[in-house]
Amino acid sequence: MVDQQCYSLAMKIIYKARDIIEAHIVSGMLNAHGIEAHVGGFYLQGGVGDLAASDFANVQVADEDVASALPFIAEYDGEKASGHAKMNFGDDGHLVI
Repeated sequence: MVDQQCYSLAMKIIYKARDIIEAHIVSGMLNAHGIEAHVGGFYLQGGVGDLAASDFANVQVADEDVASALPFIAEYDGEKASGHAKMNFGDDGHLVI
């Protein structure tokens, strides 16, 4: 029997990763912030054979989550460009996500 819940099928690509690993890192970051994200292009990488597998992976979110996700993507791109990630620690010394 088909589940009767209604799901939004409209998704937008908000990040084009250089490979599947980076796409899953970005997706995990968004999921950690409560934004459901999906990695696309996973199976396309295996079809290129001996060619360098790049530019196939992407991260998608629902249309209604684009505005929430974009600041996290911008922060990730900024950290990637600077060569180091910004780590935030709380008063108790634990990493704050």
